[in-house]
Amino acid sequence: MVQKENKIKIFAIVPAYQEEKTIAQVVRSLKEKVDEVVVVVDGKVDRTGEIAESNGAIVLYHLVNRGQGAALETGDQYALENGADIVVHFDADGQHQAEDVETLISPLIKGEADVVFGSRFLKGKSFVPWTKKWLILKPATILNNFLTGLKLTDAHNGLRALNKFALRKIRITQDRMSHNTEIASLVKHHHLRYKEVPVRIIYKKYGQGYLAGFKILKELFFDRFFR
Repeated sequence: MVQKENKIKIFAIVPAYQEEKTIAQVVRSLKEKVDEVVVVVDGKVDRTGEIAESNGAIVLYHLVNRGQGAALETGDQYALENGADIVVHFDADGQHQAEDVETLISPLIKGEADVVFGSRFLKGKSFVPWTKKWLILKPATILNNFLTGLKLTDAHNGLRALNKFALRKIRITQDRMSHNTEIASLVKHHHLRYKEVPVRIIYKKYGQGYLAGFKILKELFFDRFFR
């Protein structure tokens, strides 16, 4: 279990959409590592919220499905308003591992960084399908680094941690999956200190493919030229 420092309050923000099969285990595992688990149900279509609440989570609801970025922003603002010193972004599908929370928050507690990104590719901790790694994730990371100016090894991993200073600077406006790129851009823009740490992802399904990647590019293009 993470040894929580005095006066440091840690919140896990878990965006969830149709995750009633996995949410109970995710909430229970996180409750051993953080002070509060906040599940943001992004459109109430199943029992995800009820199950999360019955397992000890704080549950916030979006009336309609707005996207993962919007759910994270809702959770981040709730955490700030309720005294969080650190937030951890954590997926609801069971692929992230709660034991990585300590690795993520350690540089924040030590004052070494404002934002910590989890990486599937450092130290080879995660087995990533070959096609996903080399045909989707690696090209996406190269493009992401070009667009943001940050040098990351894993740009689209949703497992990250932010301290209160970074939370106040980073406001997510990209409602859907391009929020990953937006967060990295804001880290660069605000000159926030960042670090990558190795984390382990266990794939239960393939996840995003080429079409999702093109959709992210479309969102970023529209935001840059038409907002």
